[in-house]
Amino acid sequence: MRWKVGRLEGDLVTRRDALRTAAAAVTASLLPGATVQPSNRPTVRLKQSASRWCYRSISLPDLCKAGKAMGLAGIDLLAPEDWPVVRQNGLVCSMGYAAIRDDFIPRGFNDPANHDLLVGELERALPLAQQHGVPNLIAMFGNRQGRSDAQATEACVTGLKRVAPSAERYGVTICVELLNSKVDHKDYQGDRTAFGAAIIEAIGSPRVKLLYDIYHMQIMEGDVIRTIRQHAAHIGHFHTGGVPGRHELDDTQELNYHAIARAIADTGFTGFVAHEFVPTRDPLTSLKQGVEVCSV
Repeated sequence: MRWKVGRLEGDLVTRRDALRTAAAAVTASLLPGATVQPSNRPTVRLKQSASRWCYRSISLPDLCKAGKAMGLAGIDLLAPEDWPVVRQNGLVCSMGYAAIRDDFIPRGFNDPANHDLLVGELERALPLAQQHGVPNLIAMFGNRQGRSDAQATEACVTGLKRVAPSAERYGVTICVELLNSKVDHKDYQGDRTAFGAAIIEAIGSPRVKLLYDIYHMQIMEGDVIRTIRQHAAHIGHFHTGGVPGRHELDDTQELNYHAIARAIADTGFTGFVAHEFVPTRDPLTSLKQGVEVCSV
């Protein structure tokens, strides 16, 4: 997640801005779930979805309709009130927010003072996620603020172990996101795959995994395909984005996304690859191109 470029009502925004806007609009009302119908044009070996915040100029029902037509199986990064809307339009929310907060990224599991808040949010969201067919809920490691990796690891393991039994009971995976601290999220602690994988390994739950953001980890580490293969057991979800800039998955950026998608599929991955790039051209044309690139 870069959250640095995008347009909302004609203004330059970040994903953080999108969270802030969504926070102001969140309501407690939830619609009853609907039966999910498969896409008319499913992708072949990978289930793909699109991050909502990158397409906020398009209504959610219209985005669902267009996405379904191009082979998407879901829409990513939605608050609970939007989960039934996606289902009613024949898709699923591939990654949900348990809560919308301005400090969602920096306030993570690396600080024990945050545990009651974060565990409480997730505990309340897990049964709703199960009800609406949401397979994943997003979580964050948080900003360092002077903490050592050892301190952060201990805190993350302790906090996430508190919520893991509920995640297992409801069959929903909590995915903790890896972000870059070099360009977009200064001081973020979960900025290396090995750091996150060690935490996931220590927790030892099939319902606590990493959200491996390819854009972010290319900036921090590179070596994307080998890393995905090495840590396939620790990864529960993927985000895409061109490097540099987090734009289209085309020849203006440095990653070979078709090869990456093939490598993900070759691991036997059964989760979602969610597109989280900000289009610089017609958004649906760019999204369709990204879907085609990652269809393997």
